[in-house]
Amino acid sequence: MMLIPPATLFAAFDWTWLLIAFVLLQPMLRQRMIAYARQRKLSDFEQHRGSRAILLVHRQETMSLFGFPLLKYIDINDSEEVLRAIHMTDPSVPIDLIIHSPGGLVLAATQIARAIHRWPGKVTVFVPHYAMSGGTLIALAADKIVMTEHAVLGPVDPQIQNYPAASILEAVRRKAINDVDDTTLILADVAQKAISQVRALVVEVLTERHGEERARELASILAEGTWTHDFPIHCDDARRIGLDVDCQMPEEVMQLMALFPQPTRQPNVEYTPERRVPRARDRSARD
Repeated sequence: MMLIPPATLFAAFDWTWLLIAFVLLQPMLRQRMIAYARQRKLSDFEQHRGSRAILLVHRQETMSLFGFPLLKYIDINDSEEVLRAIHMTDPSVPIDLIIHSPGGLVLAATQIARAIHRWPGKVTVFVPHYAMSGGTLIALAADKIVMTEHAVLGPVDPQIQNYPAASILEAVRRKAINDVDDTTLILADVAQKAISQVRALVVEVLTERHGEERARELASILAEGTWTHDFPIHCDDARRIGLDVDCQMPEEVMQLMALFPQPTRQPNVEYTPERRVPRARDRSARD
């Protein structure tokens, strides 16, 4: 029987643990490198525009040691961080807020919306892909919204226990009061208050730029259940209902978004990650 020398066993044991440590730490190291690249790109963006740039991005990212994806949405921690960034900015400096979010807590979105609405300098919100619900509420408070052609906003109608507030009220209206249970009546009361509160906030942030009458019309469209809560409002749609939207997105914003990867997995979409322009051969063929 062949015996393996102890030194060889220990060496193999050490290399095995080093390999395990590398596999476990590799996602964390990769995340640190991406975070550093984001900070550099964000700093360049600020220098180019002479502004305070703030990223409010929610997507699944591999953040934990073992690589589990975390679902994100606008919460109180986000409002605290955004308000802190605003507080650290001189009032003469414009603010650029880049939003990529499915929405979140009305309270947190309201805090951010009011803060940027009351900012004395110019506030521009960039929506490279989507800013739904609370994200839209924040965007409405800005002086200017910039979207890509295919980016979307969404209605800001409140949701009560995962049901649209407007739908709860409609369900109650269609029944005799004696046929409605107490719990539903309570939900209907909360729903009515929620719609009134969100509608008032939309009017507040839009009146200065659109006038009170038009602001009330837009608040009714966006907050009172005109569409389903996930209805996509594209750039042209936003313009059509009267919002001040620019459909020309700076390339730097798209480059920043490329530094917010989804968790590592087998991709469903693949392409060469570079700008595609006609080659000289292609142009001569068309000529």
